[in-house]
Amino acid sequence: MRKHIEELGKIVRRFALANLRSKSVFTKSKSSGQLPGAFSFALRVENCGRFKYNKRMLTRKMKIAILFLVDSAVILFANFASYLFLKQWISVSYGTVFKTFMVSWVLYLVFAHFLKIFKRINRYTNLREMTAITVATTGVAILEFCILPFVIQSSVYSIRLVFLTYLITTFGVIASRLVWRLIIEYRIRFNLDKRIAKPTIVIGAGKSGQLLAETLKKSNENSGIQIVGFVDDDPDKVNTYLQGYNVLGTIAELPLLVDEYNVQMVTIAIPSLSEREYSRIMDILTPLNVVINSIPAIEDMANGRFSVSRLKEIDIVDLLGRAEVKLDHTTIAEQITGKTIMVTGAGGSIGGEICRQVLRFTPKELVLLGHGENSIYEINRELRTKFPNAKLTPIICDVQERDHLERVFSKYDFDIVYHAAAHKHVPMMEANPYEAFYNNVIGTKNVAELAKEYDVKNFVMVSTDKAVNPPNVMGATKRIAEMIVTNLNEEGKTKFNATRFGNVLGSRGSVVLLFKEQIAKGGPLTITDMNMTRYFMTIPEASGLVIQSGALARGGEIFILDMGEPVKIYDLAKKMIRLSGFQENEIDIIETGNRGGEKLYEELLVDKEKNPKQVFEKIFLGNVNGFNADVIDEFINTLKFDDEAEFARRLVNFANLSSQQ
Repeated sequence: MRKHIEELGKIVRRFALANLRSKSVFTKSKSSGQLPGAFSFALRVENCGRFKYNKRMLTRKMKIAILFLVDSAVILFANFASYLFLKQWISVSYGTVFKTFMVSWVLYLVFAHFLKIFKRINRYTNLREMTAITVATTGVAILEFCILPFVIQSSVYSIRLVFLTYLITTFGVIASRLVWRLIIEYRIRFNLDKRIAKPTIVIGAGKSGQLLAETLKKSNENSGIQIVGFVDDDPDKVNTYLQGYNVLGTIAELPLLVDEYNVQMVTIAIPSLSEREYSRIMDILTPLNVVINSIPAIEDMANGRFSVSRLKEIDIVDLLGRAEVKLDHTTIAEQITGKTIMVTGAGGSIGGEICRQVLRFTPKELVLLGHGENSIYEINRELRTKFPNAKLTPIICDVQERDHLERVFSKYDFDIVYHAAAHKHVPMMEANPYEAFYNNVIGTKNVAELAKEYDVKNFVMVSTDKAVNPPNVMGATKRIAEMIVTNLNEEGKTKFNATRFGNVLGSRGSVVLLFKEQIAKGGPLTITDMNMTRYFMTIPEASGLVIQSGALARGGEIFILDMGEPVKIYDLAKKMIRLSGFQENEIDIIETGNRGGEKLYEELLVDKEKNPKQVFEKIFLGNVNGFNADVIDEFINTLKFDDEAEFARRLVNFANLSSQQ
């Protein structure tokens, strides 16, 4: 019958739509703006057929009404059940029992209103909800002792009757909420069983694991996750239960447990886990052919940034073997807050992140300068969304165009300039040495000299580990740019400094992004040399170092981050294959041979630049002298642009000679 009604509704709706433009009864009312009568009727008819299938059939008002009726019935039952149980020992009339019921019922409604007992979501009933109910029924019982003598106007009322009624009412109301919750959880589990659920072991029987299990129990969107148990290295937790799930053993026992319970997925629920422990767990899980993921910090879950249907995949960033550098926010805020700041190369990976971090300290104005129209548009749009109250000015300008740059400097009274504009891809710059020179050397020279001319307080240049003993054009141009910047420093004038760091994970051209793309295609992963190593850091970490160095600068320094041990690219590739859920033998890793200008090993400092003094946590000072400004200017002025190969050779030779001075 219901299907026939629904089909009838569809037919009427189609007919109404077909005639919607006519001037008949189907025409939309101009005055009311409502749907045409027949069309609206069709929808109602069709919905009648669907009504019983609507999972959200119970509105909030209907649920409140149900709770009101259930609690009223519980109070009525408690009063008369207490009377029937005690009547052989007490002499109380039915009228007295009825008056007792009315008093307790009215008082309960008052307490329920103020404690919002009917408005609580029963699928999440826990100790807090049960406490509220207990407070309400206890308050009712206490007031009953005070009110009943005046209502009944007789000495014939029983304290035992009131007390037993109080106990039954409290138990009955709490039981009704728990039954409601159990019914909902049963429905969720019943629906889950209809899907293909992945048997999952959770690592960590702590607060995060508890919250994950509790959320999965209550969620209709848990992506078919079926927890079979926990593992934890705390021996006191083994063979105990958390949220109804057994702590099956320790992390070392995972291979046996995965096999025994046919586990398909392992979720790490220890957000504070160290990099060393991550590595140990990954070594255990890698041969087991299971999907691996982790949950974020409790703060993220509490702030609503976490969903069980979107567990965070472990990133290689978690396995670099060192903690990220923490910044001195107080010092940075003193330098940035209320100041006018410009970031060159603002549309790039590092420049964009510098902008994001700078805006957290509420500068007076932030100028986003870049050559690429689309990249500046994107970062400007993003920042306006994230920081709606910030004053942002996007400027399209090439740092090679000194006249245009000078107009920018003359218009704004900059306090700080972060110079992140650069060409940084080694093979690309090897093939385009002239462009590398003009952008990285001349562009830096233009911005730095104008910063000094217009009395900018601080100038911070973003450099690279490739500037150390450079065998390539890109590294050579950055080394020359470093010398230009540090030579401009003068007592009482603009403070110039540079920051030098290694490869940035997630930046454009990052090997990690390349590997992800190759893994998605099924491989192979390409490595230029199996023995190649690199230093790695994250985009926020690199950008934070740039900002922190500006706050620490006294003038003429190069700041270097202690990036821990260099990472072998081959090992990085293997880890990424494992983290993507594959075995190492499933995706090939092939060696393609070094590209032009590439080094096998990167360095952060040459020997003569090393300074053991740490100026901040994991930040060191480099003593970089090199050639003076006159020598650099003479070299630039004598460069010839008639032979690319000779031009590139001279750049590299000059940069390397500077390190020998």
